[in-house]
Amino acid sequence: MRATPQSLLADLRLAGFLLESLVVRDLRILAQATDARVLQYRDNTGLEVDAVVEHADGRWAAFEVKLGSAYIEEAANTLLRFADRIDTSRVGAPTALAVVVPGGYGYRRPDGVSVLPMAALGP
Repeated sequence: MRATPQSLLADLRLAGFLLESLVVRDLRILAQATDARVLQYRDNTGLEVDAVVEHADGRWAAFEVKLGSAYIEEAANTLLRFADRIDTSRVGAPTALAVVVPGGYGYRRPDGVSVLPMAALGP
């Protein structure tokens, strides 16, 4: 790709897609080690979630990946809308809803959505 910091800053959309791919790859590696799988979600209304990790025992968590803190609110709202649409009587409540960002501190928002720096992903 011959991507440079300057070229990535000039095309933040591409940088966001690359970050999302990297995070999904990391989630797949971690999921594989725990007999889980990583799925994506998109419904007929256009609601989309970047990654849903589903364990063999039925536990699941949903993740949105964002390039910066300016998008955390939007991502959290997406995750909450997604969780509201899921029939939790059939699949249970999510164990986590999280927005993954490139850096910074991890924390849990008052609405229950976690914000995780990418470096916090791990076993």
